[in-house]
Amino acid sequence: MGPGSDMIDQAAFAELGIAVVAAADVEQRVPCPRCAKRARDNALGVNIGTGVFHCFRCGWRGRVGTGETARMPERINAALKPPPDPARLESIWRRTQPLRGSLGEVYLEYRHCALPPADGDLRYLPGIDRYPPSLCARVTDIVTGEPISLHFTRLAADGRGKADTEHNKLLLSGHRKAGGCIRLWPDDAVGTAIGLAEGIETALAAAHAFTPVWSCVDAGNLSKFSVLEGIEALMIFADNDKAGLAAANGCGQRWADAGREVRIAVPERGDVADMVAA
Repeated sequence: MGPGSDMIDQAAFAELGIAVVAAADVEQRVPCPRCAKRARDNALGVNIGTGVFHCFRCGWRGRVGTGETARMPERINAALKPPPDPARLESIWRRTQPLRGSLGEVYLEYRHCALPPADGDLRYLPGIDRYPPSLCARVTDIVTGEPISLHFTRLAADGRGKADTEHNKLLLSGHRKAGGCIRLWPDDAVGTAIGLAEGIETALAAAHAFTPVWSCVDAGNLSKFSVLEGIEALMIFADNDKAGLAAANGCGQRWADAGREVRIAVPERGDVADMVAA
């Protein structure tokens, strides 16, 4: 596979669960089989719409051709994300249990976090097979409330800390996170004011002093958090680092420009969860 390969074999891509859209310009970054230095060293760009690939480090380039897909390196095949599967999301969410009385409650108490209401989007997911027990949060579209992903925090067997795995916090693969939040308090608990934080634990640490509060998952989602109708005041619990402060200030400025009252709380170091735990 290399320069001069035939045009993309759409049927072969379909077998991988990838829809090829005419004139699309959607690029997936994956590890380059020729020069990757580690598992998440995503130097190779694969254009899903055209089948063209190009490594930005070693220069390896080409196009997925007819009959070539089956011989694509395994690491590329594994990294090409499948389309979202709402049934899978719903199936996992149905296996979750209330936090109270669970290992999830033990963990939140250990982390000095407030326990959110039972009708919020944070629950406990018992371990199964090779998967450890986890906090499971439903990520919903900020504006519509539609479920778009799940966020997992893997827990130690006794709940006193996170599990000893390579990735203790992760999102459901193949599902978008952008434009989403975790409604730790349900919509009907939100009046004219709301609090926002990046992480779940930061939000729940802040909840000792202010509710309702939602988690934005990360700084990127916080920075772009939509101005919501009916909410007149916004309290942001910022992470005290470059990305966190930029996200809080960007979000706050947009809400202020829309005529909303905005306050930003910045801890001396780290985030609110770190300060409460200390």
